[in-house]
Amino acid sequence: MAQARVTARTSRGESVFAEKFGVFAECLLTGVWIAVASLGVVTYPAAFAAGARHLHRRIAHEGGGLREFVADFRVAVRRGWVVGLAGWAVAGAVRVDVQAARAGIPGGPLVGAIGVFALIGAVVALLRAAAVWTPDAGWRALLAGAGRRAVLDPAGSFLIIGGLAVVAASAWFAAPLAIPVLGAVVAAAVAVEERYRHR
Repeated sequence: MAQARVTARTSRGESVFAEKFGVFAECLLTGVWIAVASLGVVTYPAAFAAGARHLHRRIAHEGGGLREFVADFRVAVRRGWVVGLAGWAVAGAVRVDVQAARAGIPGGPLVGAIGVFALIGAVVALLRAAAVWTPDAGWRALLAGAGRRAVLDPAGSFLIIGGLAVVAASAWFAAPLAIPVLGAVVAAAVAVEERYRHR
């Protein structure tokens, strides 16, 4: 009976509740770091990758903080800015498709819908790639693998889409809320990739 009342403890001596709340708080802080690092417009892939590496360290109880996040971001942005530029090009193309659909061009609604789904798929692949980024990994290989996993693991991809929906809802409710929630989306991508790896 007394054992039933004992609070579960982690390997560091914290209660399970304190551990989980600490991870949640770290996710929100990481979201702020990601938002600041994304101010360079094309730096968002590197920001997500650095955020994912930070959360990996936090979950593994390894040292790490803002200094390590910045170091990872600097490495990731060297080639990641090209991915960011390509992402904006894809978003621009989808915007043209949606405008064509609204203008009443024949076949426009179908093309617009395909464009929106393609953009969502690209965002999911980017987040999955960022979740497994390491300093020695190339973005092209990461994105190709992430695209395959996005198709082969639809349940995980839908979880990430749900996280993106939460960001959108937070932004609609109160724009500043979307900033810390970015960290939760990255945490979801990290969890999805870990789940896929252990299947």
